[in-house]
Amino acid sequence: MIQYPMHFTTFAQASQGSATTWNTWAQAHPEPVIMAIPPEFQGPGTGLSPEDLYAMALQNCFVATFKVFAEKSKFNFEKISVQAVLDVDRNAEGKPFMARIKLRVSLSGVAQEATAQRLLEKVSQNCMILNSVLSEKSFEFEILSS
Repeated sequence: MIQYPMHFTTFAQASQGSATTWNTWAQAHPEPVIMAIPPEFQGPGTGLSPEDLYAMALQNCFVATFKVFAEKSKFNFEKISVQAVLDVDRNAEGKPFMARIKLRVSLSGVAQEATAQRLLEKVSQNCMILNSVLSEKSFEFEILSS
């Protein structure tokens, strides 16, 4: 049985200068990820940006949740692919924020399309990271038969 609360620890270390990269790590994965300010914010764009990680966290939460739900439902599929498109905008006060995220989900090698659709919709409502953000969320599902 899953025990709550859970704790996940990450670490980042950077030196001065917006044109320099920095490293970030997760306790569960000791290899560093190279980070950089994106060109959209006048950075070098030579690493992943916090915006990239935000979009990746949402899309990969969807993938992880789908994999768990599919396994528990004994639902077979060949492959799930998810593209995330994140829109950064300004709110009513003029502050930048992660306004919208669209997840385009492609599920292939499916024998039961109706079950696949129900499972995808269930995942879109039950992914804990997607449920934790204020960004507007939309989903586009493509189901390909086996």
